Amino acid sequence: MTTDTQSLAARSTTVPAKARPLWHKRKAVRSYIGRTVAFVLAAAGAISFVAPFVWAVSTSLKTPAQVFVFPPEWIPNPVQFSNYPDALTEIPFGRFFLNSTIITGTCLIGSVLTSILVAYGFARIEFPGRDVLFMILLGTMMLPAQVTMIPVFIIFRILDWIDTFYPLIVPSYFGSAFYIFLLRQFFLTIPLDLEDAARIDGAGRVQFLWRILVPLSGPAIATVAVFSFMANWQDFFMPLIYLNSKEKLTLPLGLRMFRDEYGGAQWELMMAAVVVTTLPSLILFFVAQRYFISGIVMTGMKG
Repeated sequence: MTTDTQSLAARSTTVPAKARPLWHKRKAVRSYIGRTVAFVLAAAGAISFVAPFVWAVSTSLKTPAQVFVFPPEWIPNPVQFSNYPDALTEIPFGRFFLNSTIITGTCLIGSVLTSILVAYGFARIEFPGRDVLFMILLGTMMLPAQVTMIPVFIIFRILDWIDTFYPLIVPSYFGSAFYIFLLRQFFLTIPLDLEDAARIDGAGRVQFLWRILVPLSGPAIATVAVFSFMANWQDFFMPLIYLNSKEKLTLPLGLRMFRDEYGGAQWELMMAAVVVTTLPSLILFFVAQRYFISGIVMTGMKG
């Protein structure tokens, strides 16, 4: 018998026999009310997050005259599908999409590979000062990016990397404290007996890492991949600092250029470009949703 069952049985024994039906009924009502309130709050939160995207999709299918109609029309009539090809030809959208894909893909590979290696060292290899180094690593997460922005910019300027993709890609190959923390927490949940058995069979640390630990850590690695993709695909600040040439701009900078050139007058075209830019993130999340959620849950099971 579990602890919750024992406590429930103890409470029920303290309640008089005649009052037990009423007590159980009140408990059921309270539980029902609690679930209802939780559902209402979750639904309200979901609507607040979904409504802006739905409005963007609706606006992208409207004519210019329908955009500022009051009361607002959620379902456009007529539907203007031509806004999408018009928006994608107003700016070099294909070039911006390719630039974002190159930066995001290379950063994703670098973040995953380096985070796996460093997290494995902190989780499985015993060496002097390991815990101290790990605490210092976590401390870097509390350091605002504005503090290091100028020194890092000076370093990249000395290296003559300004207006190139290198400042956006190379830092990913030095790991991320948050990603390393997630993977380390997951690696700690893998039983040590598996590593002992692998060593008995003649496998070294590298073989154990890539043939056993990595396949078992699919949810955590998927979580890191999703976080890395979202961070780099939607990044506006770092490309704004380091990229100057028009042919090297990413999608967020391309959307800003579109807004600046047309003065925010063509909102239907702007929303069409926003929807197309957002679709890769949505597709990735829904494809990796199961692994993403399980990875988030299991990374905090052991400290």
